[in-house]
Amino acid sequence: MRFLVAMDGSDAAENALTYAAEIGTAMDGSITVVHAVNPAVYDTGGKEPISTLSDANRRLIIERIEAAEDRGQQYLSRATQLAEELGASIETELVYGDPVEAITDFAETANFDAIFVGHRGRSGRTDLMLGSVAKQIVERATVPVTVVR
Repeated sequence: MRFLVAMDGSDAAENALTYAAEIGTAMDGSITVVHAVNPAVYDTGGKEPISTLSDANRRLIIERIEAAEDRGQQYLSRATQLAEELGASIETELVYGDPVEAITDFAETANFDAIFVGHRGRSGRTDLMLGSVAKQIVERATVPVTVVR
């Protein structure tokens, strides 16, 4: 069996890797850990909501692709270290784009049997406004998805 683990640097994602490693070891499966490079937008501050385009231009900074790749490589390095501690062997991969689309497309294209993803357990209100990445992966994936907290 081939398992894909989505890694975003969170404790929940590391828990998903730990769980996938246990199952992968028991089933003699392979594990690939993937991080979706999707540069973030940062607000440099201010107490009032952004109300005009000029205000947005002053306050919003888009992360450089290189910085997003470096951050992703750090997450994958940590995943490799964790896997070694667990006695598991993994492969790692950076994919590009929206995490939901990039991860589910990669899983389908590369013929993975299952996806493991962490869920941070944000508040219900935040999930209603933004939707959880884990929930969206469950809805879009064509293979079984295990969500781990």
